[in-house]
Amino acid sequence: MQSMTKQKKRIIWILWLLIWPTLIFYLYQLMGHRVNIEGNWFDIISFALLMCIVSLFPIIVGETPIFFIHGISFAVFLHFGLFAEVVLTQIAVIALIMKLRIGKEDLYRIPANLLLFLLTSIIGAAVYFMLGGVNTDAARAFTVEQQLPILGYIIGVIFGNQILLHLLRMFITSQKERFFSRSLLWDVLTSIITIPVGYVLYLLYIELGAKAIYFVGIPFIMISIMIMGYYASKKLNTYMQKTSDIGQKLTGKLDVKEVLDIFAAEITSLLDVHYGYIYDVLNSNESLTLVRNLGDQKGPPSPQTFKKFQGISGMVYGNGEGLFFTKRTIWESSIPDYSIPNDAESLISVPIRRNEKVVGIITIASRNKRAYEKYQYMLVEIMANYLAVAIENARHYESTKQKSERCQLTKLYNYRYFEEYLHHLFEDMIAKGVKEIHSLILLDLDYFKRVNDTYGHESGNEVLRELAKRIETAMNNSIVARYGGEEFVVLLQGRGKDEALFEAEKLRRIISEQPFQLEQHITDVDNPIQVNLTASIGIATFPDDCDDPTELIRHADRAMYVGAKNNGRNKVATYEKVIQM
Repeated sequence: MQSMTKQKKRIIWILWLLIWPTLIFYLYQLMGHRVNIEGNWFDIISFALLMCIVSLFPIIVGETPIFFIHGISFAVFLHFGLFAEVVLTQIAVIALIMKLRIGKEDLYRIPANLLLFLLTSIIGAAVYFMLGGVNTDAARAFTVEQQLPILGYIIGVIFGNQILLHLLRMFITSQKERFFSRSLLWDVLTSIITIPVGYVLYLLYIELGAKAIYFVGIPFIMISIMIMGYYASKKLNTYMQKTSDIGQKLTGKLDVKEVLDIFAAEITSLLDVHYGYIYDVLNSNESLTLVRNLGDQKGPPSPQTFKKFQGISGMVYGNGEGLFFTKRTIWESSIPDYSIPNDAESLISVPIRRNEKVVGIITIASRNKRAYEKYQYMLVEIMANYLAVAIENARHYESTKQKSERCQLTKLYNYRYFEEYLHHLFEDMIAKGVKEIHSLILLDLDYFKRVNDTYGHESGNEVLRELAKRIETAMNNSIVARYGGEEFVVLLQGRGKDEALFEAEKLRRIISEQPFQLEQHITDVDNPIQVNLTASIGIATFPDDCDDPTELIRHADRAMYVGAKNNGRNKVATYEKVIQM
């Protein structure tokens, strides 16, 4: 069950203190004297022992433990009465809780489960008696009159338990919960199997005495083990299928951030993850750097980086082998790690490998003791492999895409990408049947060849890189591309001629009023030198100046050469003005 507030925990303890002792005392006063204890101590202890052994083999559906004592408790109920059945069931519940080894935060489960099973026993008995059932040898008769109360007992126990559990869940979560769930299905199936066996146990006990407890008890334990094993294998298959689905989701994504987002969401939904961290290996200094938090973690752990063999993640990195802990005391003394929150109890940490090399670490933790099983550790290892492949694919795709779309020198878009983008933009307008206003700015550095000839091509590259930064900064949220050589183009979507003219003038001043610093010049001067440069700029606007994207570029180019270059350079010209000359 989900974590709950201290106030709700106190309410559960108070309700238990008020209701549980009262009901136990009332049942003892009402039915305790009917229990024939004299001479039956060995039998009662044998029943109690059998119920406790069976309770050690529960299945956990969601967060609900289901165990198979209903059949044995039914046999006790039929022969010794409700009070004896209640006492033995409460002992078995305590055995189950000890088996689960709940932590301090979940101690409220003790009164909750004791009260829940007490009320379930009372509901089952009430339905049984209401339908004419008896606690005498008449229960041996295999008649319709006697089988109806037995059927009522089964239904009362199953649905009484599920209704109470449903109400408890809604109280804990303060949300509506689905009543028909997997836990109900498994409760029904196990009750259908075990309660008839319990009835057989009751019949044999009448004939054979305590021997029947052991004759039927061993098969009963075997049934419990087989059901638990079947459920465990079914659960493992479900986990494996979900893990495979996660792998497909990851490898289908071509963006590293999206890959990490999906992995974070999927692993926290699949496993009990309260805290989690994904670290990347920095090969430069062989250290780990945090790249993603998982679970309830609100902020990054401290420190955000680890060296080899530092902390749990650093130990996994150093040794290249994963670590798996079921409780905090196991790792706390040998591997101190202050980045793991103090309330974390269970932990899994595995390396992310690529080409036989550790490239990252996944560490997850739960506030619950023994929250993870060995097979879940193996699943995290499998998911780590999926993550490594997905990240490698995404990075390769991003690198390829970067090379095909970007200018390697300036990191701006290249002319091929820009022209494709412009054509797609116009195709989209045609498909929608609309004509949106778009303006294009084309600029060319004046006398750029002199820079290369005087200061060298490396200095020319410095100018182009600096110019790209200035344009990108000034034209924020616009498509900026290096169109070729020293030509750059800016697409102003949804902006008309006046706005384009304003932005172009701003660009012209940014270029002409601030010198460019050259570090890698070929002159005899040792220190960096500064050069002043200007740019000629042309503007064209759709639909005023053209009908298609090719014309938009060509007309901006004409405005730049005819209107700006030929008129003294360091000028801004619009296509409209050029055609009026």
